[in-house]
Amino acid sequence: MNEKALRILEYPKIIDMLTGYASSPMGKELCRNLMPSSDISEILQGQMETSDALTRVMKKGSLSFSGIRDIRGSLLRLKVGSTVGMAELLNIAATLDVALRAKSYGRREADDEDQDSLEGLFAQIEPLSNLNHEIRRCIIDEETMADDASPTLKSIRRQIKLTNERIHSQLASMVSSQNIGSKLQDNLVTMRNGRYCLPVKAEYRSQVQGMIHDQSSHRLHTVH
Repeated sequence: MNEKALRILEYPKIIDMLTGYASSPMGKELCRNLMPSSDISEILQGQMETSDALTRVMKKGSLSFSGIRDIRGSLLRLKVGSTVGMAELLNIAATLDVALRAKSYGRREADDEDQDSLEGLFAQIEPLSNLNHEIRRCIIDEETMADDASPTLKSIRRQIKLTNERIHSQLASMVSSQNIGSKLQDNLVTMRNGRYCLPVKAEYRSQVQGMIHDQSSHRLHTVH
């Protein structure tokens, strides 16, 4: 069908109305790219699917696609052997949540219910529940990986924690000692940009070994 005929039939207006009902960016994209068909079998199939979809909506209510993400870019990177970040993995998990919801919606409520033209489409949906569970187990949020994501990560974080505790213990011991404690502005261990520091009085800067992290007119912070 040529462009002039589509304008006369106000086809763009119809597409705009249809696109407004789509609840995801990908659905809207599919709607915008729809073109009339002249294939009678394709037309009849489409009409049957529309009728069966309406029947399902009348019986079960609408299927929500809330939470779906556009993960096509992530899938392409995975296909070529690249890696994806935690935010992308969470987007994949969110999309799998929608897939599981759609799969459940597509199940017949009773064995004696007749199959319809949408049965095959729902059968193709694979929620990959094991993968979804692993993503949720390993990733807490977009910036935080769980300690139990892997044995190696758990071991590394345990070693970091033990090292930090030893450093803090040594610094606390220095604070309590007469040799160092009297030269400190405050008798406590402070943190500067993730580093343990001692607040040394400015006049004792040459008597306390360490790297100066920052300073003021009254005190400086050293890292030991």
